[in-house]
Amino acid sequence: MKDIAAELGVSVVTVSRALRDRPDIAKETRDKILDRVKRLNYRPNLTARSLVTGRSSLVGLVVPDLIHPFFAEIAKGLSSKLREKEYYLLVSSSESDPQLEQDEVEHMLAHHLDCFVVASCRKDTDTIRRIKEAGVPLVLVDRNFPGSGSNFVGVDDVKVGELATEHLIAQGCKRIAHIRGPQTSIGDARAEGYRNALTRHRIKFSSNYVVACGEASDSDGETRGRRAMEEILALKPRPDGLLCFNDTIALGAMERALEAGLRIPRNLAIVGCGNFHYSSKLQVPLSSVDQKSREIGERAAKMIMILLEKSPSARPRSIILEPELIARESSHLK
Repeated sequence: MKDIAAELGVSVVTVSRALRDRPDIAKETRDKILDRVKRLNYRPNLTARSLVTGRSSLVGLVVPDLIHPFFAEIAKGLSSKLREKEYYLLVSSSESDPQLEQDEVEHMLAHHLDCFVVASCRKDTDTIRRIKEAGVPLVLVDRNFPGSGSNFVGVDDVKVGELATEHLIAQGCKRIAHIRGPQTSIGDARAEGYRNALTRHRIKFSSNYVVACGEASDSDGETRGRRAMEEILALKPRPDGLLCFNDTIALGAMERALEAGLRIPRNLAIVGCGNFHYSSKLQVPLSSVDQKSREIGERAAKMIMILLEKSPSARPRSIILEPELIARESSHLK
């Protein structure tokens, strides 16, 4: 910066203001400085700048899985909106390992990020507590911890379970099974929605028709779906409708059902959750509940901007988005 200032006959402060796009610099002067910066391939030391400004312009995102399209879409929505405000995203995966999640958060805290966005895989609030103790703003996405006093952006997961089950009932299904998710707030809420819809239509609930997919990460969902379908195929009487916790589980379950000679949806109607971008291109296009993943990321970014402008002690906010059922051939009899 000193070299550029000396060459152009301006002060170092003027160079600094031009780099920060301050309005109190003449356009001609700014253009000369930026042209020289470009030719020298100069990059400001953001670490040094953060020590002065107290801001790193970095936001950390910690999710359980980077393979799952749901979290990838959240990251895309979050990143695109943050970039508009000249903030940038650092992404990390916990691989659905609670200890790894804690380690990743500790590492990011050491880099003095301006805000955290976390989809926690933990059953306790240790991650939340550590971030709050460090005084860093936090937004939870997808997975909420009621009573933790945290900002949250997600979808109504009870409604997710209800929408899917109501759709299967509307298609004439009488024996609806559910491959449920792990023992988390999301898994519990979707199972609750499934049961609510059955009760509303006076369809008897049977615990035999609820098959657990286990605590594994989303990356092996297809394997879990295939295993769960083995149990469903053995049920007497066999279900005629199936709600799956997410689309990867639904994909594995559907593959196994087709291998067993079932016709979908004539013998078994299937609905997933997530509305993956490839759901319409499968051998049997998959009906799914859209969880608004891209919008979750975008709304989280807007919340971050508000948090960074307000006092850290401001009252936590929750944004709950409405899911939408996307009906395709896997559940819809023509």
